[in-house]
Amino acid sequence: MKLLTTANFKTVKGEKLGVLTGILYLAPAKISGYEVCPRRSAGCTAACLYTAGMGAFSNVQQARINKTKMYFEDRPNFLFQLEKDIKALVKKAKKLNMKPAIRLNGTSDINWMSSGIMDKFPDVQFYDYTKVLRRLKDKIPTNYNITFSKSEDNNSECETALELGFNVAAVFKNLPQQYMGRQVINGDETDVRFADGKGVVIGLTAKGRARKDLSGFVI
Repeated sequence: MKLLTTANFKTVKGEKLGVLTGILYLAPAKISGYEVCPRRSAGCTAACLYTAGMGAFSNVQQARINKTKMYFEDRPNFLFQLEKDIKALVKKAKKLNMKPAIRLNGTSDINWMSSGIMDKFPDVQFYDYTKVLRRLKDKIPTNYNITFSKSEDNNSECETALELGFNVAAVFKNLPQQYMGRQVINGDETDVRFADGKGVVIGLTAKGRARKDLSGFVI
């Protein structure tokens, strides 16, 4: 079972910047029977883009459920396949003279730092979004970029993340120029989060079900 996906409208934009990205999409929340988003809020759960794009198809949703179950129930084989997929992406990136990048939490929020996967691929740029503040205080691998995600109920944690020098991603109805006293950059232009600089707000526009949000998740 192949785990990584490269056909994504935002990662394709990154290819114009010379970055070839592979994303791991699992079944979010507890859809698979296993919780993969430990700090999810009601707002982000309702607005999740799980069913956007290819995720609208039942076979794709089932494949993501299968991947998630494999992660929890057969971890050694899951990691074996993941390493195999990463090696294939690195090989393809080298052939295309592009930089390889991996986002392991496409629709999840798992602590991948404990897996040791970044250490095995020091020349690969890994990146993710998270709502778990304590991860920002852990020893983060040099090839791992983390963006903190804002929800309707973690404003103080977002302020702490910014103070620590991390970026914060927030969903807006309309992108402002500044938010929380920080510059807002357009996060929809590309998913290459590790090229955003530090201490800025990544503005994402509401999409799909998020357009009807009433929880405060969408600003």
